[in-house]
Amino acid sequence: MNLKTIIQDYKTKTGISDSEIARKLGITRSTVSRWANGDSKNVSSKALEKLSNLVGYNVEPILKGMNTTIKLPILGYVKGGYNLFAEENYIGVEDASLKDCQEGDYYLQVEGNSMSGIGIMDGSLVLVHQTNAIQNGDIAVILIGEEVTVKKVRFKEKMLILEAANPDVENRYFSTQEVKDLPVKILGKVLSSKTYF
Repeated sequence: MNLKTIIQDYKTKTGISDSEIARKLGITRSTVSRWANGDSKNVSSKALEKLSNLVGYNVEPILKGMNTTIKLPILGYVKGGYNLFAEENYIGVEDASLKDCQEGDYYLQVEGNSMSGIGIMDGSLVLVHQTNAIQNGDIAVILIGEEVTVKKVRFKEKMLILEAANPDVENRYFSTQEVKDLPVKILGKVLSSKTYF
């Protein structure tokens, strides 16, 4: 991975401009533009340190072609079931690959076994990309009023269905009006999960 890719990935993920990156790093916009265009290869160690703090991982070993792991935050718990209230509780950090860091935003720890049929077990960590735009059949983190859960999401005409992957756990069905009134909101797409035994 090179500096151009790091800058472009960060801009894509955050929607931030060259000017805003420059302001945050205390450098000129033209310098950031050169980085983003691949026109500049030599960067001071001080600038690399500031860039690392901005993107959330140490870029220097990556630019040198070294394998590195990155830490992503574990922001709390999500119910693999129902009735867990939404409360962001920073638990710690988890090692992630550079690809996971580029695609995902944070981990949540699953409590419950409603998704055990697809390998998301009680205690699993799910990697979440923060978005409210998902496809029919995606696994997502969903807010139902003040409750948060992880389920497969199905869109039917005038209906939202949250499907469990465990036959012992019932699916939940929400009308268009219930989605609006409760509300039912998509908080993020689950990209992967990992379980430690």
